[in-house]
Amino acid sequence: MAGDSAPHPTDQHPQVEAAMDLPVVVDSNDDEIVSHELEQMRSILEEAILETRSTPLENRPRLPRIPLSKRIRAVVRALNPMLVTYLEASQDLCETDSILFGAAVAVFRIIGAKLPMTGRATTQSSAIPA
Repeated sequence: MAGDSAPHPTDQHPQVEAAMDLPVVVDSNDDEIVSHELEQMRSILEEAILETRSTPLENRPRLPRIPLSKRIRAVVRALNPMLVTYLEASQDLCETDSILFGAAVAVFRIIGAKLPMTGRATTQSSAIPA
């Protein structure tokens, strides 16, 4: 019931699709991300955290592991200081979980990785378990 009434994330936040192909420019000398990209990343992070807070735990997608690369490390290093404000204001473990999950979703969006379908439910298999 809740899954049917929940709007699709890109319907609520039109910037999400534009952010999917956000290029991450890494300076070869110090691995820093340029300032205009930091602002875009902050916006994506904020959207993802707000979206995650309003999504029930059972409706959140399972996030697959992504291989660690120089680009992903740069994105994570850029997002970590942004999380401090959210985590300091967190009132409980559930809120902290939502913040961290939102940050993970933001990383997926920034690097352009495909997010799985919303919700943890999988299609029913017709096979009889052993």
